[in-house]
Amino acid sequence: MQKTFHLFVLAAGALLAGLAAYVLVRERPADDKTTIRRAVAGAVAVHRQVDGGTVEIASFATRTPDNADALAKAHAAAPIELAPAPAGPLARVHITVEDVTLQIAPGVRYEAWTFDGHVPGPILHVRQGQAVEVTLTNRGAIPHSIDFHAAQIAPDVAFRDVDPGKSRTYMFVASRPGVFMYHCFTSPIMMHVGNGMFGAIVVDPEAGLPHVDREFVLVASEWYLNRPGLTAPAIYSDAKAQAMRPDWATFNGYADQYDAHPLGALPGDTVRYYVVASGPNLDVRFHIVGEVIDRAWVNGDMTRYERGVQTVLVPAGGGAVLDVRFDEPGFYPFVSHAFAQGSLGEIGVVKVGTPKGKMLSH
Repeated sequence: MQKTFHLFVLAAGALLAGLAAYVLVRERPADDKTTIRRAVAGAVAVHRQVDGGTVEIASFATRTPDNADALAKAHAAAPIELAPAPAGPLARVHITVEDVTLQIAPGVRYEAWTFDGHVPGPILHVRQGQAVEVTLTNRGAIPHSIDFHAAQIAPDVAFRDVDPGKSRTYMFVASRPGVFMYHCFTSPIMMHVGNGMFGAIVVDPEAGLPHVDREFVLVASEWYLNRPGLTAPAIYSDAKAQAMRPDWATFNGYADQYDAHPLGALPGDTVRYYVVASGPNLDVRFHIVGEVIDRAWVNGDMTRYERGVQTVLVPAGGGAVLDVRFDEPGFYPFVSHAFAQGSLGEIGVVKVGTPKGKMLSH
């Protein structure tokens, strides 16, 4: 009886919180994102079942300071354009592990484990058949490693741990085209990926791809926080990660950054999106509002593409290559159509041409 009553109280509380957030959204201007998010965040509670009972885990979802909009504008958005692949038969890659404190949302600081001091790590670009020489230098406090999903190589040989202050080099041939994740392979992998140790590598097919005007790389991920990160930096919460209850979900490491700083294109441009879902847990349902994807190479298969796709499922640890032609000026949001992730920061906008209207609230 007590358990039933407790569950009833939780359900009623969630319902009342939802109603309160709905009323606030209805009564506030659509562009008052900080106020709306704070009300929603204050009503959120995460619960995890443990041994038949319910343990409450505090959620810090979307919790930001009062000047969040100004901080978002001041934040320099992560580079998104794909750099050219190096010439010659060999591509040399040197990546350094660094422990840094960075922002993952306006005013939200996090003690991250990184490749080259950024989340995601460097976006790499090679050609099919090119040899890739990887050197990992560990300047972090604990052992780390690097696993390339594009590599066909014995992991117990190549992906071994590198101790602090040490380096390790191995080589693989990029024999399969596509866009692939790379990440730290050190146990527990979920913790290392959840702390920011991931990136993407694009392998161009030998025959090439159809010409496009612009190429963007989006690496989706989640953040699981032990505290809000506003007064003191947050660190990884294993309880939330195990429950798959993130506080933030992002493209290229920072919530809503391509909403505050829209990407640019011109009417008539075809834009290629390279999308990787690094997780560590959640898939991405990639969708572009106001457009249909013209060509979609899904699940890493570069031998054929699908036409006229509305939403592409990119599984955690997977990637997709997507071409879209924008014919008319306007603001075109891109988002994970699993809207809970979008509300946690996994959203951006492409500004096409010089639109006459204003960007819609979302």
